[in-house]
Amino acid sequence: MSGAVEHIHLAAERAGPTEPVDEVLAEAGRGLRGDRHHGRPGANDITLIEAEALERLAAEHGVRLEPGGSRRNVTTRGVDLGTLVGRRFRVGEAVCEGSERAEPCLHLTKVTGEPGVLRGLVHTGLEAAIVEGGTIRIGDVVAPLD
Repeated sequence: MSGAVEHIHLAAERAGPTEPVDEVLAEAGRGLRGDRHHGRPGANDITLIEAEALERLAAEHGVRLEPGGSRRNVTTRGVDLGTLVGRRFRVGEAVCEGSERAEPCLHLTKVTGEPGVLRGLVHTGLEAAIVEGGTIRIGDVVAPLD
């Protein structure tokens, strides 16, 4: 039940564009260095989405989003992120703990201009805490630890 990191995106500002990167430093309790949420109290350390969810969004709802268009930091392939809620898992060198599903919000509709994006992405993302820092790179394994 392991998958892989397919894309990594960071946004320096809340409504700013997401920028693709090949790797990022994940810091325990602080988030991803260079992202808008880094070091912000109460913010999610890292958000993930399945590439398969973006493909279903296009096929079933006619909404095509590039991986960074979902506003999630890490796009994965081959792992059911829902199974990681409440569990520790590895993403590259970092160890994370899934806290809850990352549900889409009205902000995503505003940024994308796509009204069907909310319905199409319900229950597809994951919010997680970074409990052990490390570098995350494209191609890294995403796998549960327990």
